[in-house]
Amino acid sequence: MSQEEGTAGVHKAFDEGVNHFDVAPAYGDAEIKMGPALQGLDRSKIFLSCKTKMRDKDGARQELERSLTRLKTDHFDLYQMHHIRWLDEVKQILGPGGAIETFLKAKEEGKIRHIGFSAHTTKGALEMLKGFQFDSVMFPLSYVDYLNWGFGKAVVEAAQERGTAVLAMKAIYAGAWPQGAERTRKWWYRPLEKEDEIELALRFALSQPGVATTVPVSYLDLLDKCIKAARNYRPITEADAVKLKELAAGCGSVFRKEEDDAATGHLARAPFHPDSPHECCPFANA
Repeated sequence: MSQEEGTAGVHKAFDEGVNHFDVAPAYGDAEIKMGPALQGLDRSKIFLSCKTKMRDKDGARQELERSLTRLKTDHFDLYQMHHIRWLDEVKQILGPGGAIETFLKAKEEGKIRHIGFSAHTTKGALEMLKGFQFDSVMFPLSYVDYLNWGFGKAVVEAAQERGTAVLAMKAIYAGAWPQGAERTRKWWYRPLEKEDEIELALRFALSQPGVATTVPVSYLDLLDKCIKAARNYRPITEADAVKLKELAAGCGSVFRKEEDDAATGHLARAPFHPDSPHECCPFANA
């Protein structure tokens, strides 16, 4: 959307009570547009988080500084390693010359308040949690994959053991687009559209142990529905879980293939979802 539309959307969300804004260089020109969009808002009331897909010390520093400039801020409340999947990524990040060195130095400098990561595989997330005391882990917590095959449960449990906050992403994700189905959104997975289903899905994610918040899919009309759902939050009930199991039945997963590959150490890493922002170059729009 245009800068004007994006700015209006950010200001409306803030006025509605949204105070967590999350962005990343991998999301096209989102950083470039969010920087101006945040102007005029009270920065002290905003929890601003960003990410980097760079795994080395120097690359992470370069991307951090560029993101700070783009977002027109002098610090991030949360800075995250982005899109962790494979064991060798974890080793590079946490090893000598890895991105963690930049994160720790930037925290000393006051440019980062909290250190976290986002992950798309259980193996990647668990190895990160074992290797460093992170403040947060962002992980898919959708009723579809959680109820159909337990995806997310092990990460929630490990985070709880370590006192690490969980940021639930993909809460209103309804699985993969069915083969042959019309794609009503130009997005790499199918989001829920109905208000009652969105409310159930959000309540499910927010009811999991240690979950601090969730990040809805980035469509402003769906954001409005998510805000309404959040206002109606109450813990999920057994009857709600039955409804969600019925909704999840037969839904495919966009995460299962890479989850299995990470678990087995399979090294064929062609893009799983070419239309996903996660598969793009980390320095797109440099």
